[in-house]
Amino acid sequence: MIPRRALSLAQRLALAFLGLVAAVLVVNGSISMWFAYREATEAAVRVEQEKADAAADRVAQFVAELEQQIGWTTRADWARVPMEQRRYDVIRLLRQAPAITEVLYVDGEGRERLRLSRLEPDVLDSGADLSADPRFRGALAQRVWYGPVTFRRGSEPYMAVAVAHAGRNPGATIAEVNLKLIWEVITGIRVGGTGYAFVTDTAGRLIAHPDMSLVLRETDLAALPQVAGAMAATGVRVRAARGLDGRAVLSAHAAIPRLGWFVFVEQPTAEALAPVYAALYQTLALLALGVALALLAGVVLARRLTGPIRALQAGAERLGQGDLAQRIEVASADEIGTLALRFNEMAARIQDAQETLEAKVADRTRELAQSLDDLRAAQDRLVQTEKLASLGQLTAGIAHEIKNPLNFVNNFADLSSDLLGELREAVHRAGPALDPALRDEIEELCGMLRDNLGKVAAHGRRADSIVRNMLAHSREGKGERRRVDLNALIEETLNLAWHGARAERPGFNVTLDRRLDPAIGQVELYPQEFTRVLLNLFGNAFHAVHQKETPGFQPHLLVATEARLGDVAVRVRDNGTGIPDAVRSHIFEPFFTTKPPGQGTGLGLSLSHDIVVQQHGGAIAVATEPGAWTEFTITLPRGTPATERAA
Repeated sequence: MIPRRALSLAQRLALAFLGLVAAVLVVNGSISMWFAYREATEAAVRVEQEKADAAADRVAQFVAELEQQIGWTTRADWARVPMEQRRYDVIRLLRQAPAITEVLYVDGEGRERLRLSRLEPDVLDSGADLSADPRFRGALAQRVWYGPVTFRRGSEPYMAVAVAHAGRNPGATIAEVNLKLIWEVITGIRVGGTGYAFVTDTAGRLIAHPDMSLVLRETDLAALPQVAGAMAATGVRVRAARGLDGRAVLSAHAAIPRLGWFVFVEQPTAEALAPVYAALYQTLALLALGVALALLAGVVLARRLTGPIRALQAGAERLGQGDLAQRIEVASADEIGTLALRFNEMAARIQDAQETLEAKVADRTRELAQSLDDLRAAQDRLVQTEKLASLGQLTAGIAHEIKNPLNFVNNFADLSSDLLGELREAVHRAGPALDPALRDEIEELCGMLRDNLGKVAAHGRRADSIVRNMLAHSREGKGERRRVDLNALIEETLNLAWHGARAERPGFNVTLDRRLDPAIGQVELYPQEFTRVLLNLFGNAFHAVHQKETPGFQPHLLVATEARLGDVAVRVRDNGTGIPDAVRSHIFEPFFTTKPPGQGTGLGLSLSHDIVVQQHGGAIAVATEPGAWTEFTITLPRGTPATERAA
């Protein structure tokens, strides 16, 4: 499989610039087209609505004028005038209202009394019964009645208008109205080049349209969305719909309340949005031009950027081949020029490094040798630590072995004390039979034995406490965290350390100054682990004062506790050799020690620091004056760290 060739940096820069410009142009053009589309649509619909409202007003005015003109023949006194006068009034009505083609007068009994027509001969007092005629009944019921649209001889639309007369037992005047004038109004409406208007009745049937053939066929438009929406009277206007020919149109309508008709004005969407389409083509042309210019500018910019980069690439290749004297000359003051400057500095440093390589290698060799010596020393310390661990195990074994005979001694001391009590009771029971001198001697011996047994029991309990402390100190693990009497723990640990120091250095003596605050009470900690910390501090203090022993020097060790708000403080201060300033910053580091080889592992203070800080959430600090004194201060929270934070 042949791997695809990756695009070069110049190509990626040119494409990125091209994409950015194209995206900006597309977004700008899309937003402009959207607003242009909305404005064009709203403008077209607004014009259509204005024309529809105007046409509806003209039709409503036309109908109102007809109703007013017919009203001349509906006066209350018109029924009492002679027939010739009535005929004359109707002729005058026909002359003044050309849209009326036929007028009928029907009396209150529903009998036809007069019929005048433009198309047929006049009929006077025919007496035809029209009482059941819908026109007569509609006029009496509604005062003014508008009939449905009909077509005479399949040519022109007509509508009957019936108006009831005033007075008691009124008759009615019925007029047949030619709706050709409405057709002229509708055909006179022009919206753009191909827009048109039409009128429908309450059932959605077409009654006026520029194409009269559609009207003569009585076309039903109720299925069109715009007509159905107008008939539903929901207040929601359908603006975008389909016309009679199936083309997309923008539609607006207005209602004629007196007749229940609707005037619709429509314009093909393609014509209404022609300016938008022209703007779209112009935007596309500008987009193409912008893309071409962006492509040209991207190529030029990419070449200007990649030229210095290629120089950097060539310089790096020559530097990799060993030409350390290679320098790159880039005159630009931008990031690439800065990069070339850094490259030249790097080449100079590499050249200097090569020239001084042997000296650096020698220095590094000495450093490695020193590190090796440090590793060996650390190894020796680890061996010493292992030995101490073995010694701890041995101490645990010895303590276990001592504990059994010690328990035997304690138990038999208690038993012997009980036997002495029984002996004294037996002496008392003997009474006068026993020689008084012998009795006194036995009492004296029993008292001496009782005192000796008390001393044996006391020292046995002390030895048992020492053995238990040795066992606790030799165990592994941090044990259970619990509340402990801190002062008692310090007192017990100090005694253990003191006896250990006396056993290690016969004749060693030190003044122990205990200043234990009674308000300390119980503190939550790991007793076994904290005992190790105290043993380390006491052991180091004994070692420091022992090292300083001179004529007249009095060793002194102060152990103090202090109850504070939320925590407690433990201070251990000796008047030994102190800690030099150069050593002070390293005393808590693992394996760091100032003791002679074999006397210290360098782990005591490091482990103490971890126990205090990590396990107990406390702090340990040191203050010293070389050659005079050293003081360690331990701060412990009274509860667990989580408890302290919750509080």
